[in-house]
Amino acid sequence: MIRLFEILNQNRSFIILSLIMLATLTVFLVSWLKEPRRLLNGILFTVFLLTFGVWLTVMILSTSLRPLILTYEILVALFVAAITMIAAFSWLFFLWNAYIVWKRESHTLSNLLTLFFGIGIIVVWLIALIGPFRNMPSWVRILLYAPTAVFDYLLFVAYNFLVNLTFYQIVPRQYNQDYLIVLGAGLSQGETVTPLLASRINRAIEYAQKQVTKGRKKPKFIMSGGKGGDEKVSEAQAMTEYAIARGIEPSDILLEDNSKNTYQNMKFSAEVAAKDFGSKKYRAKFFSNNYHIFRASLYAKAAGLNANGVGCYTRFYFLPNAIVREFAAILLLNKKRHIIAILLIVLFFIIYALFDLSGLIH
Repeated sequence: MIRLFEILNQNRSFIILSLIMLATLTVFLVSWLKEPRRLLNGILFTVFLLTFGVWLTVMILSTSLRPLILTYEILVALFVAAITMIAAFSWLFFLWNAYIVWKRESHTLSNLLTLFFGIGIIVVWLIALIGPFRNMPSWVRILLYAPTAVFDYLLFVAYNFLVNLTFYQIVPRQYNQDYLIVLGAGLSQGETVTPLLASRINRAIEYAQKQVTKGRKKPKFIMSGGKGGDEKVSEAQAMTEYAIARGIEPSDILLEDNSKNTYQNMKFSAEVAAKDFGSKKYRAKFFSNNYHIFRASLYAKAAGLNANGVGCYTRFYFLPNAIVREFAAILLLNKKRHIIAILLIVLFFIIYALFDLSGLIH
């Protein structure tokens, strides 16, 4: 009788844990499907991942099947080892990537971000291995923990960004759009579409063709991009000429040629669509490179454009540097929030150090 009660009690605990795991998955999916542009979605997914890990561990251990438990332990050990190796040698990957980007792309500061990242990781590892602060007073060591805590905070923010960026790639396409907004980029020799910009236009054309194939209305294109200081024509004009050469009817193309940045791309394109449609109840998608669409979606949200993005293929070697750049841009986009968080972290360690210095902590 006692044994039966224990089994029922264990099953009840497992059922409760299963319900918690399913609840966290449901909350994440509802939030993501309703608004995939929320940064909170990454945190919700992480909560689900943690509860799933606990649920899976409890489920396997409760079977009492030694071969299954041993296999699970080996897989967990391999996973931890892989994460450790990636963390230990990530600097090598970033330095290699910086070399490839420098070799194949323009020599600009923005294309050296992975180089700086790799050097930063080497410096952190050297400080950790050499341990130059070990002989300092305890209160000084506590203060020196603050940069590490800030670094850990930024790592979590970066992880959350990567989760959101990854899930944003699979936002439902919904082939029933009224407008396809193509975001501009710099022109070659000031007047012709670059391969990067061409990939965005081609992706939009493919999307339109697939929508028509599904028996739905033909969408209009909005080519969005103003004229830069070193450009002979507007990006929108060059994009229009490229699209017409690819077989798109001029009557199916609208121009937005006043924007100077992504936010203006979204804001002015929304105005063009609303004017052409006669109301703000149109449906739209925007097109950019896959690494850029999540940040672009945040600008769309800020500009009042109810549209999600479709990403275009980017060569793998360029992705790490581009993603680091996108992360830095999103940090600046939410700089007030992050400055407050960092100041609170630093303040905590200052107070902790003062307590230690006064002898209140033993």
